[in-house]
Amino acid sequence: MKMLLKDGKRKAVTLSYDDGVIQDIRLIEIMNKYGIKGTFNLNSGQLRPEDALPITEPTGTTRDRMKLSEAVRVFKASGQEVAVHGLNHLNPVACTDPELVYEITADRINLEREFGTIVKGMAYAYGNYNEAVTGVLKKCGIVYARTVASTNGFSIPENWLEWHPTCHHNNPELMKLAESFIETPLKPISCELRIFYLWGHSYEFDRDGNWQVIENFCSYIGGREDVWYATNKEIYDYVEAYKRLELSMDSGIVYNPSNQSVWARINGTAYEIKPGETKHFK
Repeated sequence: MKMLLKDGKRKAVTLSYDDGVIQDIRLIEIMNKYGIKGTFNLNSGQLRPEDALPITEPTGTTRDRMKLSEAVRVFKASGQEVAVHGLNHLNPVACTDPELVYEITADRINLEREFGTIVKGMAYAYGNYNEAVTGVLKKCGIVYARTVASTNGFSIPENWLEWHPTCHHNNPELMKLAESFIETPLKPISCELRIFYLWGHSYEFDRDGNWQVIENFCSYIGGREDVWYATNKEIYDYVEAYKRLELSMDSGIVYNPSNQSVWARINGTAYEIKPGETKHFK
């Protein structure tokens, strides 16, 4: 039995962008235009005061964050995920354990209260983490966290708290990687799966004057029937649901105890195993 992704697909695309800056508004418009989904990692303690003057023209050189009311309006309506990035964007490795617990839990509490959703993911501020940091994350209920260590590959992470992305959007090989992801034939025997995970900061597009990079990427990789477009959380939840499948000793009976359908290839045929369903393969 081999895992397939949602709807029996074997490829997925997800994005991850940090800081909750006003350029996220334009990025979301581009993502939604092409059916792309992803996760926006917010520093709730760094959002602009509600009485601050509106920013009509981004400076492009700094992290011009949204107001909380703007963030709630933009992200709630977007269909995208919000996740933790630290209350005040402190370096996790430089924090004491109590400081880090507060950075994570206060940010998580704020986001859950304002967005009405359970927040389980994050991105490491400055990309910094170590074993002590991941230990604190586990105690704070964080189950997946993105690094900045690009792999130039498409693997499902072995350790969700060290979820390494495929690449940053400024990678000069971005479109070659996208073409490889889409065009290179999948290995049928091993039931190879691929996840293209792109990350960055949307203010960088203003700073570098290269919005066409993300427009070209989304235009090329979006709208494909054989690709699952998902948030970080949706991918994590799906893979964990698959891992929870219960098998009989001879693997002829499979039970899905989770609350979502999962797909598997069994003896060369793709099957959907619905929530609470027991399937017999003999």
